[in-house]
Amino acid sequence: MRILGIESSCDETGIAIYDDEQGLLAHQLYSQVKMHADYGGVVPELASRDHVRKTLPLIEAAFAEANCGPEDLDGVAYTAGPGLVGALLVGSSIARSLAYGWKLPTVAVHHMEGHLLAPMLEDRVPEFPFVALLVSGGHTLLVKVSAIGEYEVLGESVDDAAGEAFDKTAKLLGLDYPGGPLLAKLAQKGTPLRFKFPRPMTDRPGLDFSFSGLKTFAANTIRSEGDDEQTKADIAHAFQTAVIDTLAIKCKRALKETGIKRLVIAGGVSANTYLREQLEKVMQGMQGEVFYPRPAFCTDNGAMIAYAGMQRLKAGQTATMDTKVQPRWPIDTLPSIR
Repeated sequence: MRILGIESSCDETGIAIYDDEQGLLAHQLYSQVKMHADYGGVVPELASRDHVRKTLPLIEAAFAEANCGPEDLDGVAYTAGPGLVGALLVGSSIARSLAYGWKLPTVAVHHMEGHLLAPMLEDRVPEFPFVALLVSGGHTLLVKVSAIGEYEVLGESVDDAAGEAFDKTAKLLGLDYPGGPLLAKLAQKGTPLRFKFPRPMTDRPGLDFSFSGLKTFAANTIRSEGDDEQTKADIAHAFQTAVIDTLAIKCKRALKETGIKRLVIAGGVSANTYLREQLEKVMQGMQGEVFYPRPAFCTDNGAMIAYAGMQRLKAGQTATMDTKVQPRWPIDTLPSIR
């Protein structure tokens, strides 16, 4: 079977073609980062318009890359949520229109399920069950994964997601958008232990996260300590260390509570080198394993949507022409494919 995947939940247009025997045949991605950088963040209306412009040319490029055409497809998968409603509507409208014209079924894919399954695109894949840490600009989730579609949310952010906190703190430090990767780079120049930031919600039971107060702590530190370049680097180092220590503590707690020794990290923040290093250490100490996708599949992309869509399509779980997009969509409401 072969499927076309379309990702348009935010500010990346991702297109991919996936074959269940040959694997990933094509992967096309266009990022809107430069356009939104002028505004310091994603402008939803501009994002939607750019998806309109870019989706069809990228689909044509993917067909050329895979050396195939619509007649070789068995379905079309698209991101139906969560995400920006306008951006989701562009992707879903194009996907359903093409599928209708090509007489193919459609699959409405959950964006975070795509991220969760992205490590399955690699040569080394995790076996079920595992615990997944999903960290991105819009989400921070700990999920127990028993099978595809069998998800138990163990903990989530009660305010800012980890990636959102990175971007907001980067902006306080005067860094360009998107600030998360720039903050991580600046942190490498920081002096360890000059500043001590709190590890929020680690001194109480539970697996939920809160990063809004950490951002405020950073803002107060910037105001009180000045903004010379070394101080900025030291604050970036302290902030990043606090966020990642918090994530590591909660991951370790989740693994102990579930008795599972396999951890998956996915989402945009999972590309952070320091996060990977720390979670590798956690899993070595627990005699477990950690899995993550290559950096290109950490951020939003069509490959993860095509892969997740393929699993649903093979299970016969297709969408109807009136299936609606869902800007908010709890991952634990998805049906199992077992």
